[in-house]
Amino acid sequence: MDLKRRMAGCLVVLLLVPMATANAQDYKSGIEWQQPPIVTPGATDDQPPSDATVLFDGADLSAWNGGPWKVEDGAMVASRGGISTKESFGDIQLHLEWSAPTEVKGSSQGRGNSGVFLMGRYEIQVLDNFDNETYFDGQAASVYKQTPPMANVMRKPGEWNSYDIFWTAPRFGVDTKLVAPATVTVVHNGVVVLNHFELYGPTNYSGSPEYKVHEATGPISLQDHGNPVRFRNIWVRDLKPPFGKRVSSPYVMSGGKKMSVAAYEAKRANSGAKKKEAAAKKAMEQAIQKAVNKAVKQALKEATEAKLDLDEPVKETPQAENIDSDGGR
Repeated sequence: MDLKRRMAGCLVVLLLVPMATANAQDYKSGIEWQQPPIVTPGATDDQPPSDATVLFDGADLSAWNGGPWKVEDGAMVASRGGISTKESFGDIQLHLEWSAPTEVKGSSQGRGNSGVFLMGRYEIQVLDNFDNETYFDGQAASVYKQTPPMANVMRKPGEWNSYDIFWTAPRFGVDTKLVAPATVTVVHNGVVVLNHFELYGPTNYSGSPEYKVHEATGPISLQDHGNPVRFRNIWVRDLKPPFGKRVSSPYVMSGGKKMSVAAYEAKRANSGAKKKEAAAKKAMEQAIQKAVNKAVKQALKEATEAKLDLDEPVKETPQAENIDSDGGR
């Protein structure tokens, strides 16, 4: 018997599923999206995915101009002038790892100083800030002279730090005016230290930053500041937004019918008003019924008490005996 009941319950559920689907409200954007490309990730999160451009894998500096820098033990070492990529980039995801010199020399800006310049203009600071104080908007992972990082997550000198940088280039209009500032998010050693920060312009050591129209792409540059900072495992990905084409205005599939968003919202508002009206009516009916029930209960109680009073026998009052005036009977 239990088995038959369970089978009957399953049948009811199966019959209700198409009905529920037909009555579901499904928003549609009206945009026909292109299928996202398939990208094979690296064996680990710090390794380049299949669509990355490898800028330095420990072998040589063939992807770079400038220097001269040297390659030692799979790392490039800053020396006598900065270097820049031969290729130019716009919006990017950039991964690189760097290490301040093991031998600690100098203090403040004179210790393990370098920099990552995006589009050759906008600097994310590289500096040994492990037990080394400096001005906050000039420490490691800052946008130099524009904002400090949200946290100092430096490793000890000689240990490797990682930067994962997500860069959106500034946009300029046809009239050369700034349409949208550059933005950057930086993850330092796995910790978000800059979150979609809007830059005020290119990096300046002196003078305020100010945007001036420039090309849509530019090189990635690494600074030489007189300290033998080491770099390794550098790769970059172009960031391209999803592509879609609008084929209709947004709409909602409701009860198997296509409705405009405005019509659907009006229908839902009307339905909500009717539900509120029905709820108010029900609440009033319940209140009236409750009051009636209370009144009936009170009336019955009073009637019962009155009946008990009527049914109770009447006790006679004893009469006094006649007594003669002389006190005799």
